[in-house]
Amino acid sequence: MDQALDKTVIVVQARMSSSRLPGKVLLPILGETLLYRMIERLQMISHQATLVIATSTDGQDDAIEAEALRIGVPCYRGSLDNCLDRHYQAGKKYDAGIVIKIPSDCPLIDPRIIDEALDFYFEHQGEYDFVSNLHPATFPDGNDVEIMTMPCLEKTWKEATRPLELEHTTPYIWENPGQFKIANVTWSTGLDYSMSHRFTIDYPADYQFINRVFEELYPAKHNFSCDDILTLLSSKPEIYQINADYAGVNWYRNHLDELKTVGAQNTKSLTKQ
Repeated sequence: MDQALDKTVIVVQARMSSSRLPGKVLLPILGETLLYRMIERLQMISHQATLVIATSTDGQDDAIEAEALRIGVPCYRGSLDNCLDRHYQAGKKYDAGIVIKIPSDCPLIDPRIIDEALDFYFEHQGEYDFVSNLHPATFPDGNDVEIMTMPCLEKTWKEATRPLELEHTTPYIWENPGQFKIANVTWSTGLDYSMSHRFTIDYPADYQFINRVFEELYPAKHNFSCDDILTLLSSKPEIYQINADYAGVNWYRNHLDELKTVGAQNTKSLTKQ
């Protein structure tokens, strides 16, 4: 098989202009930036992949490019608001056969969960255009993995027009199951913690939570797992409580009138500002 068809590119979208927590990807975690810690975890996967940090051409994001250079990871710069275009252009530039979308707000992502999704994709290679663990989601929020073939991403790039499709990259795919062959990987435990456990960052409380988890687990085990985090939260429930008010809060809540495959059961309204 042509090696280009197999080439895996992980695209991490990152920008400084977060409305709720500006500059969150460069916040410090144990002497390094949050983005560094996330890239460190992505580099722990067992599959071979090219990592690319995709940021915008906005001047604020010069800092993202500088950090990518410091870390030693390629950086693609494109549209500020059209993340779908940025994603597609990054995949194209680095000759991707398949592209993996991993949001930059997932610094606690378990590399084993990425491997699990990739294992499934390669075991069924040629059968699916899009494999994710989000439709429906079962893992704790912040373990988001979306795998798509380059032809799938290109079709999406050509056809998607709604603002939410451009901003969030993949909704056109999972909102149009008749046009794509789609599969979902669920948590082998049979549990669903997607609405109860929050390992992602969007608010100051999330940063406090993530920083505390790293402080507790990283010194003894750099490649700590999702299970390790859950064990920690069971033994120290006060850590879970740090950002518990935001569990289940995600971008879906603002687009329920536009989404066909996502409902109110997949999101929560904000109860704490």
